[in-house]
Amino acid sequence: MTEPLFWLALSLFLVAVSLTAVIVVALPALQAIARAARSVEKLADTLSREFPPTLESIRLTGLEITELTEDVSEGVQSASQVVKQVDQGLDSAKQQAKKLQSTTGSIFTGIRVAWKTFNRKTSPSESQRRSGHRLSGNSRNSHQLRERNIQRLDLYSEVNFELEDEDLEENNNSFNQVDY
Repeated sequence: MTEPLFWLALSLFLVAVSLTAVIVVALPALQAIARAARSVEKLADTLSREFPPTLESIRLTGLEITELTEDVSEGVQSASQVVKQVDQGLDSAKQQAKKLQSTTGSIFTGIRVAWKTFNRKTSPSESQRRSGHRLSGNSRNSHQLRERNIQRLDLYSEVNFELEDEDLEENNNSFNQVDY
């Protein structure tokens, strides 16, 4: 056992067996690596063909979304302006309705006062004044003028307040029946 040649041959034999075992075990691993390399190459080819059109499609989609967003924004602004115009129109219609109600109430009040004035029965003192002597402006007594003005104011106030109360009730009823 002391022969060096024997130990050298045995060592070489064991190295050869070890290398054979390593190659036998590494062969399937090398085949798997080769298959993976081919798959990576195919993936790279597919990406080089498909990736640029996909990126272009994504860019065009982004541009279309931007255009649609601008269109929607313009539509919202247009709708907002229409709503403001409708609101102004409603406010104007309300003001005109109030003005018409006031004017109509005033006209009816004037007609009623005129009607009551024309149809009222004259008192004896008024008929005497109408048929009696007319004095010139200089000869009238200030006391008589004052009494006559007070009688007219009392008469007008009574008629006017009665009519205003009736008009307010009618206007409130008619205004409450109007739908906006």
